[in-house]
Amino acid sequence: MTSGIDPEVNFTVLKQAAADAAQGGAEMLFTPEMALLLDRNRERAAPRILPQSSSPFPARLAQTARANQIWMTVGVPVQLESGRYANRQWVFAPSGQDPAHYDKIHMFDVELSTGEAWRESSAYEPGREVVTIEDTPVGRLGLTTCYDMRFPALYEALGKRKCDAIAIPAAFTVPTGKAHWHVLLRARAIEASAFVIAAAQVGKHEDGRETYGHSLVVDPWGEVLLDMGGEDPALGFCDIDLNRIAEVRSQVPSLANKRDIPN
Repeated sequence: MTSGIDPEVNFTVLKQAAADAAQGGAEMLFTPEMALLLDRNRERAAPRILPQSSSPFPARLAQTARANQIWMTVGVPVQLESGRYANRQWVFAPSGQDPAHYDKIHMFDVELSTGEAWRESSAYEPGREVVTIEDTPVGRLGLTTCYDMRFPALYEALGKRKCDAIAIPAAFTVPTGKAHWHVLLRARAIEASAFVIAAAQVGKHEDGRETYGHSLVVDPWGEVLLDMGGEDPALGFCDIDLNRIAEVRSQVPSLANKRDIPN
């Protein structure tokens, strides 16, 4: 996606994507970080970031999943009781029940040589829980978000939980994407012996940023099964064979062989 500053416009894109994905035979639709609202102007964005309890979008997205009989992951900013925000990933099931969610744990605070500066922690509160969801179309699904991918301990925890797949929705900058996106995602898949599904923001956005794109699906061996490129928003399809997980874990039993390292 190339998400913008208006949640209604972004929701229309998500709704159409769900219909197109279901028509194409998909059982699950993965969307990028901040799919519903991407705006680095926090003063402008603030009126559109609501507590989950009062936002109309959870119910509308749940209805979209139910109407199309498809699972969906959707990245959103959500206001917490503290008044700060969470960078949240919702997971909607076709049953229409309330979404499961994960709040991004690692905050992106950096000044780049290009002059870009990001201070996610100035407004967003980090999540505190490792989250997995049972019985999705891709098996046991672990949830992470974007910058999390630089912190292997989180993926070690998901590996210990024997996740079959890990979602990593993202809005990666272009310079860091060119340098690290593919290698980090392949490494996380290999370490966890799991599929990695990384839906990414792409292109030039209304708030002035530019994102790297290259939505990826990586198998447990580290092989890239899908790379959607870095130019335009689109819908990509990938078949995932969960039998591949057992094959890889029998060939490289790193999860079984792992030992705790003393400090």
